[in-house]
Amino acid sequence: MAMYDHIIIRYGEISLKGKNRKGFITSLKKRVKQVLTDYDSIEVHQSFDRMVVKLNGANHEPVINKLKTVFGIHSLSVAIKTEHDLDLIKEKALQLVEDQQRGESMTFKVTVRRPFKQFPHRSQDMNRDIGGFVLRNTENLTVDVHNPGMELKVEVKQDGAYLSCNNSVGAGGLPTVQDNKVMLMLSGGIDSPVAGYLTMKRGVKVEAVHFHSPPFTSERSRQKVEDLVKVLTRYGGDIRLHVVPFTNTQKTIQKEMPDNYSMTIMRRMMMRITEKLAEQNHALAIATGESLGQVASQTIQSMNTINEVTNYPILRPLISMDKLEIMKISRAIDLYDISIRPYEDCCTVFLPEAPKTKPKREHANKFEQYLPVDELVQEAVAGVETIIINEKDEEFSDLL
Repeated sequence: MAMYDHIIIRYGEISLKGKNRKGFITSLKKRVKQVLTDYDSIEVHQSFDRMVVKLNGANHEPVINKLKTVFGIHSLSVAIKTEHDLDLIKEKALQLVEDQQRGESMTFKVTVRRPFKQFPHRSQDMNRDIGGFVLRNTENLTVDVHNPGMELKVEVKQDGAYLSCNNSVGAGGLPTVQDNKVMLMLSGGIDSPVAGYLTMKRGVKVEAVHFHSPPFTSERSRQKVEDLVKVLTRYGGDIRLHVVPFTNTQKTIQKEMPDNYSMTIMRRMMMRITEKLAEQNHALAIATGESLGQVASQTIQSMNTINEVTNYPILRPLISMDKLEIMKISRAIDLYDISIRPYEDCCTVFLPEAPKTKPKREHANKFEQYLPVDELVQEAVAGVETIIINEKDEEFSDLL
């Protein structure tokens, strides 16, 4: 078996960032080191066009799986490093191909890049020499330069030659920049956790806001949300979760507001409270799991009326997706089975029979004249419980 000693990380979108490129690469390296803290021997080295992880004896498979959760990585490959010696490169190439082929019939091609121009062999000559050597020493292997089953990549860099065969797809997107903070309105459903994932994918740090209404919503409902956030920490690191006591606000809305406008008023109150938390925590925007037209509170008219109460940007990464697309992502990132646990959140518990699908701002403002809006917002914000859900630890940390 080939002895893989390095992993090559390719940047993808970061490569297009011009003057901001250095900052994104620095953030990516920090996150890579963060997810690999369990591996004391591993080294991470960055260069202009890629990053290299030196395994130093660590098993490459769990390391690759960890790196696949890191936003900012376009693709990654396990690799063998050797010296600037063509005969050694050919021997390692054969070893690598045999490990990938495992006796099966396969097509292949060789692709050589030679950034280190002092190496005295031209790329095209190396393609031919390495490919010919591998063919002479293997069976059931043929060349296909257009659609190969396996591509043997050789990169001759200043510190040595790196050989790789397989290419794993990374998480894509941009690495997290700590200054780009967004408050995520997180229910216990399918949509909002996926919205959190997609928001983080654009280089944003999220803090989650969950509205909890005991005794109408249970501790299992809250635990469900904490478990969802725990999954999201795989992709964005530690996340602060703000649990908002919402019982009194919902009971007041249910008592004082017209039934068909209660959902709209409730969402407007949630938005006001989240805005206050955004101000307190220096966030720059609010993210939601709304997808246009799915339910009553997600029509364009409802969004228009709900948005009136805040001047913060509202990010809706799911806005054009249908439910099947959202569910597909939820399953792929291990959120779905948690999201479908049968514990209701405050939105479903107090759902009116016939919510207004085209609420108007003037009507919402008229009804809210009879509601102690500022008092309810202040009460909810004052009672917020904030916990840190840690990427590594099993237990969550209370914030005093």
